[in-house]
Amino acid sequence: MDPEKIDFYNLGFNYIETKTMFVSDYKDGKWDEGRLEPFGSFEISPAAGILNYGQGIFEGMKALKAKTDVIVLFRPEENAKRLTESAKRILIPPYDEDKFVKAVKQVVKENKAYIPPYDSGGALYIRPIMIGNGPVLGVAPVEEYKLIIFTVPVGPYFPEGFQGINLEISKKYTRAAPGGTGYAKTCCNYAGTMKPAKETKQKGFAQVIYLDAVNKEYIDEVGTANFFAMINGKLATPKSTGTILPGITRKSVIEIALEKLNLTVEERDISYKELFEDSCTETFCTGTAAVITPISSVQIDDKKRTFGSGEPGEITTKLYEILTGIQRLEIEDEFGWVVKV
Repeated sequence: MDPEKIDFYNLGFNYIETKTMFVSDYKDGKWDEGRLEPFGSFEISPAAGILNYGQGIFEGMKALKAKTDVIVLFRPEENAKRLTESAKRILIPPYDEDKFVKAVKQVVKENKAYIPPYDSGGALYIRPIMIGNGPVLGVAPVEEYKLIIFTVPVGPYFPEGFQGINLEISKKYTRAAPGGTGYAKTCCNYAGTMKPAKETKQKGFAQVIYLDAVNKEYIDEVGTANFFAMINGKLATPKSTGTILPGITRKSVIEIALEKLNLTVEERDISYKELFEDSCTETFCTGTAAVITPISSVQIDDKKRTFGSGEPGEITTKLYEILTGIQRLEIEDEFGWVVKV
């Protein structure tokens, strides 16, 4: 799509074709050097591992324009590490992490005309995917793989922006089980969340809060985002034990809370029942797409809890301001997280 025809100030989180993508192929036991190609389709065998057995992973990243018009990435080396861990889980040959970051920068530069302006609040979403495109019949890893990195200009994932959302706690559906692939960003992890998301949105909620698969009591994730709550004056988040995605925004929020706000952070089991107690004063979710999104209320069956007046809480707001300030170079990056393109 011609970038001059895009209304960058009214973008949703929807697919818009851009100019260039990066492609690298794994054949004969090694990855090639990769190349930039015009964005477009490619052929794939009907017997491809990704089509038959879901052998595929992906990442989510953003390129932003700072106030000075500098283009920046946020902790891309963490995405490279997570891509490696996801690849190992489903037997995809890992891609060199330094080369991955270099490729991401190349794609961003090639598509810089699609990066929304600083004051739009939008970003260039970066989607690396790594798939088993070789043919296979039995349930086994294939011998050929493809890495593709493409980009899409987006607005906020939750169109409400930095406003509270209403969530439904589900005991009907779970997202991941111990020993499974919950911590890996595999394609197959996400297909199962579409039906719960559709059903909850039809009831007026923004997303589902998933509970653990064993006890149906402890919070795992919020749809495609990590969960946080202020409980007894401490910042609590579900512990990362293999069933939740180790979010990069999650990791960053924990570091900001410890280093900048001097909060006590607890990574622990959080019962959904705690959200209905007075000791829980704020809740929010985090992710590359969601950034930090306040949660106004949670509901399970007919039981509902609204936090405060429904507006973003004090800690949630501070964390959001610091994180987004660092990401857009409005606040000094003491952590060394921002990478200029």
